[in-house]
Formats: sequence, structure tokens, C-alpha cells
Amino acid sequence: MTASTNIEIAGIKDAIRALNKIEPGLRKQFQQEATKIAQPAIEEAQRGYVGLPLSGMAYNWTRDGKKLFPYDPAKAARGVKVKLDAARNAVAVIVIQQTNVAAAIFEAAGRKTANRLGESLGALSPGRTRIIGPAVYRKRGAVTREMEQAALRIVNQVNRELQ
Repeated sequence: MTASTNIEIAGIKDAIRALNKIEPGLRKQFQQEATKIAQPAIEEAQRGYVGLPLSGMAYNWTRDGKKLFPYDPAKAARGVKVKLDAARNAVAVIVIQQTNVAAAIFEAAGRKTANRLGESLGALSPGRTRIIGPAVYRKRGAVTREMEQAALRIVNQVNRELQ
């Protein structure tokens, strides 16, 4: 599973940044449309969060005063969201991410460097995740086509409004 998909539409970051300047609420509307388009991948990822990965993850864990666990599969499933990131230094503009702290730790433990938690959860290839990556990879065909069309509509709409 070393294949990687990268679709780049020139001007999409600028178009998303300009949405609220042109007409307030347009960015929110595009966010809702992107979430609707990505729904098959989101649902596929949510189905992956069943059960408790490790028994110790059911207990409270804190680090430096921050609560990290307990892991709750229902909260983990609700934490899968679409984010628009139009910052100049952003790698991706439309991202499916995990917002639940415990689930994010489960997703990425051992991804960058080897550690006991990552080894207990199962080895990962560098740069991979456990649930979201494979789920998006399985649903990428339909999601990518529709997302490209939505992004092009937004770019064209912004261009029309600016002329």
C-alpha cells in the first residue's frame, strides 16, 4: 500500500480564502458541500472505530496536565471531520482528520518513531495511519472526482465574482 494520490487544483487555496470576502457564508457553504462529498470516506472511517484497541486505553491517562484518554469508540467515530485549511503553508486544502485526542493518538502512535504504544497497537509504515488513511484510500475514487468538480466550481465562481 505505497501508492499515493495527490490532486492539485491551481488557485483553490486562494479561492477558499476569498470566499468570505466575496460573499459572507460562502466558505461555510463550501465546507458543508465538501463534508457531504467526503461522507462515504467519513462513514468508512467511522466504521473502523469499533471496540477498544488495548484494555489500558479505557483508563484515564494524562500527560503534563492534559487529558489524553480514556478511548471511547463512539467519540472516536464522531471525531472524524472534514477541515478546510487554506493557510499559505498548508500541505492539503481539504483534509479528513480525527479531532478526538484519544483516537488521534491511536491513529498515529508509532508512526514517526517506534514506541511501546505503537508496537502494542501494531506496526505502521512511516507516514501512515491506522483507520482514516486506509478508509479514505478505499473511497478515494468517488470522493476525488466529486471534490475536484466542487473545487473547480468554487474557483470559477470566485473568478466570475472578481471580474
